[in-house]
Amino acid sequence: MRDPNFDRRGFLAAATTATILASASEAGAQRRRRGGGYDVVVVGAGVFGAWTAWQLQQKGARVLLTDAWGPAHSRASSGGETRLIRTEYRGDPIYTRWSKDSLVEWKLLAERTRLPLFRETGALYIFPEIDEKIEKSAVLHRQLGIPYEQISPADLARRWPQIDFTGIAIGVMQPTMGALMAYQSVQALTELFVARGGTYRQVEIVPPRIAGDRLGEVLTTKGERIAADKFVFACGPWLPKLFPEAVGARIVPSRQDVFFFAPEGGDTRFMSPAMPAWVDVSSPDLHYGFPDLESRGFKIALDKHGPAYDPDSIDRRVRDRAVADVRAYLRKRFPALANRPLAESRVCQYENSHNGNLLLDRHPSAANVWIAGGGSGHGFKHGPAVGRYVAGLLDGSSKVEQRFLFATHREHG
Repeated sequence: MRDPNFDRRGFLAAATTATILASASEAGAQRRRRGGGYDVVVVGAGVFGAWTAWQLQQKGARVLLTDAWGPAHSRASSGGETRLIRTEYRGDPIYTRWSKDSLVEWKLLAERTRLPLFRETGALYIFPEIDEKIEKSAVLHRQLGIPYEQISPADLARRWPQIDFTGIAIGVMQPTMGALMAYQSVQALTELFVARGGTYRQVEIVPPRIAGDRLGEVLTTKGERIAADKFVFACGPWLPKLFPEAVGARIVPSRQDVFFFAPEGGDTRFMSPAMPAWVDVSSPDLHYGFPDLESRGFKIALDKHGPAYDPDSIDRRVRDRAVADVRAYLRKRFPALANRPLAESRVCQYENSHNGNLLLDRHPSAANVWIAGGGSGHGFKHGPAVGRYVAGLLDGSSKVEQRFLFATHREHG
């Protein structure tokens, strides 16, 4: 079902994305100033910020969305090519439901923008042993009506002979899951938000000064003051810098290396549909990856949290030792790729809470400020659900989940 109010072909024909956002947002800003300002300013146009702005807009709020470098820019946690969407959460009902509900909205976004933002590659988990959480997850998937298949080692080897399943006791396949095209999705959502009357501006916000129990305005690095009734900060790894006392070490950015290897010419075994997205639970580093999408190469990365770092000053070059380590893993699990050329590499980041739960809560000292962060490497897929939940926090319609509160997040040691 295409949104009749949004014609992407006509929208993009006028100019580049950056020009469109700038001109449309300035017109929106003028309308907002004439109308008395903004109801909400959302700082950070990554996946949490963009979906929060969108959901607030659907509730009728006058919203300004800002980012210092652009929606899902290359240094953002929402940047890069792909993110996995899966409902395998070891039987955790909240994250499983949020993944299911979010996939509906990701698909709707793809329909509205007429872009292939979701690729149904399937998502394959491989486990070194069978435990009670696998059956717990299977029961939950059946209750929610989500396709979920348990696969024996013999059938794994038959269906995907390009993978060496040595040491694997069981596989779990989620055939309706797959890959979200990360930065494309966030940029498309931001464009749609602007096309529907929202305002986006590329400005850098300085750490806010909260007087009393409210924040009246934010200040840009250019000295501009932006007032609103409410504020949401969804700034990923920059949240500890913006709120050193409230957030501080409750969120710690970590360096995460990502690799793309080139299969042999004409070898389609590592492309979809022959290859699903996958997660190797048997790996101490929890390796995961994607089939070759958009001719970028076979993607492989480590979910294990890398070293802590500063997102403003990190050297974003992948080191030789990291390449050697990932090749050693390929020799074990994907032997045909172990000596293939490294086509691309990049350094991205997670922003980790101590227990992996998201941080979605009101600021401890400011009644009209909310924080949305702590994606911890699995938050991207939940963007639509996060946006709906945070928008509901602002008007009191969301049922508060204890695991997302400041009170349940301690600082990293």
